[in-house]
Amino acid sequence: MPVSPTYRPDPRFQTLGPEFADPVRAEPFPQMILRYRNDRAAASVGLDTLTDAEWIGHFGRFEPLPGNIDPPLAQRYHGHQFRVYNPELGDGRGFTFAQMREAPSLQGGVGRLLDLGTKGSGRTPWSRSGDGRLTLKGGVREVLATAMLEALGVPTSRSFSLIETGEYLVRGDEPSPTRSAVLVRLSHGHIRFGSFQRHAFFDRPDRIAELVDHVADLYYPELEGADDRPLALLRAVVGRSARLAAAWMAAGFVHGVLNTDNMNLSGESFDYGPYRFLPHNDPNFTAAYFDHQGLYSFGRQPEAVFWNLQQLAGALSLVADGEALAEVLNGFGAAYREALTAAILARLGVRSRGEAADAGLAKATFAAFAQGGEALRWEPLFFDWFGGEAGRAMAGPRGEIYADEGFATFRAEIAAFEPDRPERLADPYFARPEPEELLYDQIEALWAPIAENDDWTAFHGKLAAIEAARLGWGFQSLPH
Repeated sequence: MPVSPTYRPDPRFQTLGPEFADPVRAEPFPQMILRYRNDRAAASVGLDTLTDAEWIGHFGRFEPLPGNIDPPLAQRYHGHQFRVYNPELGDGRGFTFAQMREAPSLQGGVGRLLDLGTKGSGRTPWSRSGDGRLTLKGGVREVLATAMLEALGVPTSRSFSLIETGEYLVRGDEPSPTRSAVLVRLSHGHIRFGSFQRHAFFDRPDRIAELVDHVADLYYPELEGADDRPLALLRAVVGRSARLAAAWMAAGFVHGVLNTDNMNLSGESFDYGPYRFLPHNDPNFTAAYFDHQGLYSFGRQPEAVFWNLQQLAGALSLVADGEALAEVLNGFGAAYREALTAAILARLGVRSRGEAADAGLAKATFAAFAQGGEALRWEPLFFDWFGGEAGRAMAGPRGEIYADEGFATFRAEIAAFEPDRPERLADPYFARPEPEELLYDQIEALWAPIAENDDWTAFHGKLAAIEAARLGWGFQSLPH
């Protein structure tokens, strides 16, 4: 079948010109097996009517979508990697394949501009010594991460397609040879903090100004008519980045590699490599085995985001006043604290009682995690106390933990709050004794039957369970 009537192509990135991206082609793969297609995401951009054969044609062979980008574009950018500047970055194993508007039924007006970008589609001018490929396990991990983060209300890219490509790769962090794949993600833009850094590196304020206008027009339409656009853009990005950091913290999520080339100007989380979800509260928990100094540990993620925002402001200083940019940056702390409080209340399923009371409950929640230690996993606390239901929590499998005197402040704080949309507690999800989680050992257990017997049953079962959790939680994704 052709694309649906709700498909609205709107390719814009190529209007920036040749200094921002390079035309490329996908590698021809020896085999293409469709392992995952996200029809809910596809429906949001009018592509759910594609047959599997058409799907593989577009997202395995990368035949252009009607009226869209041709050829694909590998973006140019720089970035700080673990705070060391690298001027040799860029899309080394992916490209921007298409841009289209969100379906009218999901958004009023013209709808957000969304990108289809790839991971593992082959070498580009920016591959350096890499092979431009993605391991199948890496693709499986990213599909699971995005599904779980979306279920928890975190602004995130969505895994759109995963196709196994029939090659065998050698990797130092996986048993090798290991199977290959190409992933397509649906994202609210792919312009990174490092995109601005590249043009600052070459001392091109004209290109930075052009990029400011591009980002503001397409991802921040509320900035139309702003007097000082670079300053207004930074203020908006600071706000969205604060909300994103808060959402990660409330979800117990550790991104693992918060380099400036992995931060999106739209405030959306993307590009999941060595991520982890916390098994229990641990501010020093790291996701990446190579993060020896704990730079991107769970508790340091807000600091990492702020540092990255400072680098973005440094690039914008070529087109805006430095003191004014610093003043905008100073607003991050308050914006983050406000966003974290709101995210904790959302996770607990309770209504706001005002700034002071809300902050008190958020503080008590983190104190409760500290009190619970390793015996209290991250997700169960939010699951048990959802809607502020003390009776349900105390009668559940962790009732003895919550009865401890160390939880008295938390019990007293949450008792004063009313449930938000209490009808959600009637969902079958909350009749379960345990919440849905995505811990490291669970992912490894899902991968084992795929690696050993090409058995995808557990993987698809897990996705169905995460979808049930998404519907049960009913989170309204944080603005981004």
